Amino acid sequence: MTVFLASVPVAEQLAWRIEIEALFAARLRAMDTKQWHRYPELHTEDVVSETFDFSGEDHSHLPPAERPGAVVGTDALTTAIRTFLDGPVHVTSAHHGHSPEITFTSETTASGIWAMEDHLWWTDGEIEQTLHGWGHYHEEYRRVDGRWLIGYRNLTRLRVDHTPGFYSYRDRG
Repeated sequence: MTVFLASVPVAEQLAWRIEIEALFAARLRAMDTKQWHRYPELHTEDVVSETFDFSGEDHSHLPPAERPGAVVGTDALTTAIRTFLDGPVHVTSAHHGHSPEITFTSETTASGIWAMEDHLWWTDGEIEQTLHGWGHYHEEYRRVDGRWLIGYRNLTRLRVDHTPGFYSYRDRG
């Protein structure tokens, strides 16, 4: 589903949608292939990511940048993702995004909701630890210098299955 602007030709907005889909795919590939030099290029300088709050509490009354676990800025976000997936313990990951719902809110802004699935693995001695999750990415995009970039992301999870020791790698290092 796409929600279009009445003031812009549909063909132009379809091209924008394709750009946003490619942007989203590039971000997932940059994470999974550990191309950390590419990751910041896909986000606005002031990006806010709410993918690191594991409390499960509702903080919607706060501005996104002030919510617990929020990471602000391309450098901080790249460091956080790199540390989570490729820090002292290398985590192999496979992220998939499906069925985007894109809404254009102006000629330079859009929002999107993507069904997602991720699978992560790491080895603890001879034990393989895994996480398999399902949920949705809620994102906002801004067109900056003719390019669509990710300016906000929130990951909501519907289900996560993981081995008992999966998160113990975060205590290493």
